Amino acid sequence: MSKRIFFSVGEPSGDQHAARLITHLKQAYPEIQTTGFGGESMQAAGCELELDLTKHAVVGILEVLPKLREFFRFVDQAEAIFKTGTIDAVVLVDFPGFNWHIAKRAKQYGIPVYYYCPPQLWAWGGWRVRKMKRLVDHVLAVLPVEQTYFSKHNIPATYVGHPFFDAVASAKLDEHLLARLAKQSDDGDQLVAVLPGSRTHEVQRTWPVMLESIRRLAKTDPDAKFLVAAYRDRHCLWCRNQLTAADAELPIEFYVDRTSEIIEAARCAMMVSGSVSLELMARRTPAAVTYRIGRFLYAFAKMVVKLDSITLPNLMSPRKVFPEFISVGSTEPAVEFLTQSVGAFLHDEFYYQQTLASIDELRRQHAGGGATAKAANWIGEQVAGRRDEALRNAA
Repeated sequence: MSKRIFFSVGEPSGDQHAARLITHLKQAYPEIQTTGFGGESMQAAGCELELDLTKHAVVGILEVLPKLREFFRFVDQAEAIFKTGTIDAVVLVDFPGFNWHIAKRAKQYGIPVYYYCPPQLWAWGGWRVRKMKRLVDHVLAVLPVEQTYFSKHNIPATYVGHPFFDAVASAKLDEHLLARLAKQSDDGDQLVAVLPGSRTHEVQRTWPVMLESIRRLAKTDPDAKFLVAAYRDRHCLWCRNQLTAADAELPIEFYVDRTSEIIEAARCAMMVSGSVSLELMARRTPAAVTYRIGRFLYAFAKMVVKLDSITLPNLMSPRKVFPEFISVGSTEPAVEFLTQSVGAFLHDEFYYQQTLASIDELRRQHAGGGATAKAANWIGEQVAGRRDEALRNAA
């Protein structure tokens, strides 16, 4: 008898993690069918997509409020599927504001809920631990600190490792592009990856800061060449359109869907804070990290965030491996931070090598593969066991 798992995934990165998880599930448990909310990667992996939720990804209460009615309509859509009695389990991936509601509706119908890539309650939002305990049957932790935190609060948790490292290990890179970029390096270019983010609001807030830093670095570092890795075509077009006539001679190239190749080829990077920092860690590419945030949200975050870092590799290390800066108000401090940090990676060889040594230590400790397979096997065993138990009880 077939089994069905409902996925709820709202972030572009979560879409990719879930797609790999679905691929492993289908290979190991061909009787399992997958359906739910997600994105194009999940659909390509064979998930029956009920809604492309990744197109509605938002961050911050000011962006959520105008979409509340729409999101509750999506939750009702999920409940209609749960009512059919055909769903054996629900797997949530990140996107907690929305996924709490999915979990609540699933529990009303007795459907077990598993959280893969859970919200970072250990960093902020600790008051939601009781909600996690009430609505989630098991957490598949991707960071060691998560298993420790959830277990401490009597929430069943299994550490599987972070799927980003699986993504890096399995990625098939464009060898032609890598060869061309390697030749540029051999010819004396210092390649700098520029990662303006995967969400539209991140790109629009941070790209102007990055562009101004590029302008300054181009004047002081004639060998530097800047490779902009856009997540979507529209992001690339928007970034290009911000260039002025005075930028015609900037040593800058734009790419779409070539983030991994650019990270692999670059000496260093400037980036928007996000989970892609784990790929930079895995590919041994030092980065200067920034995140631009509004004053209201920053004031709120200061009250609830318990950590002094916004970068995942830094949270894995006793010291900050990647320099980072939160930008609030005037853009000048962030521009100066990126300019100085990238400049140091380009010219201070001792500092650069020390950073590489710190990254290598983190890689040895945390960048082992197999996270996706572990998660898929755990979920598959639970779903198969649940159905088999139901059949035995019915007999």
